[in-house]
Amino acid sequence: MQALEGAGNVYGAYIGLDVHKETIAVAVAECGRDAPQYYGEIANTPKKVARLIERLSARYGGERLLWVYEAGPCGYGLYRQIVASGHDCEVVAPSLIPQKAGERRKSDRRDALGLARLSRAGELTGVWVPAPEQEAMRDLTRAREDMKKLELKARQTLGAFLLRHGRVYTGKSRWTQAHFRWLETVSFDSPVQQIVLQEYIEAVKAAQRQVGGLEQQMRAALPQWSLAPVVEGLMALRGISLISAMTVLAELGDISRFDSPRQLMAYLGLVPSEHSSGPRRRQGGITKAGNAHVRRILAEASWNYRFPARKTRDIEKRAEKTSQAVQAIAWEAQKRLCGRYQHLLRAGKIKQQVVTAVGRELAGFIWAIACEVMGKPHGSRATT
Repeated sequence: MQALEGAGNVYGAYIGLDVHKETIAVAVAECGRDAPQYYGEIANTPKKVARLIERLSARYGGERLLWVYEAGPCGYGLYRQIVASGHDCEVVAPSLIPQKAGERRKSDRRDALGLARLSRAGELTGVWVPAPEQEAMRDLTRAREDMKKLELKARQTLGAFLLRHGRVYTGKSRWTQAHFRWLETVSFDSPVQQIVLQEYIEAVKAAQRQVGGLEQQMRAALPQWSLAPVVEGLMALRGISLISAMTVLAELGDISRFDSPRQLMAYLGLVPSEHSSGPRRRQGGITKAGNAHVRRILAEASWNYRFPARKTRDIEKRAEKTSQAVQAIAWEAQKRLCGRYQHLLRAGKIKQQVVTAVGRELAGFIWAIACEVMGKPHGSRATT
């Protein structure tokens, strides 16, 4: 949740903004219980926004105003412009905006009025807004993730084409040098099909080059990143590589901003859903309400804990750059999570549930390492 500098202050007014690519609908809720008033619609340009800020500031005698708009594809440029002008701004989570059950009418005007009213009532939940440096790293890691998806799609398409025509690779592993050498020997009677095969192969290789290039950019950008020490600390954990650590921190930023590991787990949507009433308490699957990118990383890392706890050469090499305290947390994580994995498996849980449970506790150890590296206090039990 984004903390406001003016938290606890009484604002001169609360400004609701319904932001679109070309326009912004504006509504104003003044202090008190009067209904919000619709101000109008402006063009979504920095010049028009600056003029709007100037006019509303003059209307309320230079008092500090609280501006709110929904997180969406338009990004955080508007947020930064408003904050730079000396006012407070909150980017709110669309999924957490209260909705009337019987409401069936929606328009830009109504959305702006609703945001202004709910902001004045304190009913909105803000999202964390990354700094420009943090947003750049997030764009880089997400670009690598997007290219990886294209690579996987290209591999799947090539594999399906070969299978459809009875060309099956009998080697040990696909997408290795041996596999590509085998692909060079595959031939078709039809010249057209031979061209199709070659185009599919080139698509896979092109996607691999793009992924490799972005991973190289990530390695080059790491030394200048303020969170580089935390990245090195997380790499002491089993299953957390450079790419995984950078992705987690690019999405979450300073993890030590969370007061407890439970708060981080809830933020990531790794806590059970609940539908209880009266004496009856019912819990379901995880809420999945948080960052899907980080949940994916945690799930992938959790599979590594199906093996017994062991300090391998690769883990020891990554841990050499960290402090003894970080190494102790990482080893405690191995012992705890490897045992946890086997215990849940023996209890009859399906593997997906086991991985989810291990991933939830892994998030706690990630929080503990981040706090240790950033010099902030943390408990002895990261899963508490």
